[in-house]
Amino acid sequence: MKLGNIIGKVVLSKSIPQLTGARYLLVSPFTQEQFQNFPSDKISRQPSLVVYDDIGGGSGDKIGYIEGREAASPFDPPIPIDAINGAIVDEIFYTPVSK
Repeated sequence: MKLGNIIGKVVLSKSIPQLTGARYLLVSPFTQEQFQNFPSDKISRQPSLVVYDDIGGGSGDKIGYIEGREAASPFDPPIPIDAINGAIVDEIFYTPVSK
């Protein structure tokens, strides 16, 4: 699971019936700097991604998302999903490893 900030939503004109009732979110992945300075609403320089959401994440929320094959596993195949929202994050406790 990876963490990111919800920075927007994606509006579709059509969707497959299995995905009706949920939404697609635009997510900016967390960087190491954002972990150290949590909470941070900065947008990372990493490419943003679209995440399927059926648990109610909204703009500005921090979420835990899952990518790849595991993202599509809750659905009957074939489902065109690359990332799914798995958690809405309230707090992060981060302690960097000292070198």
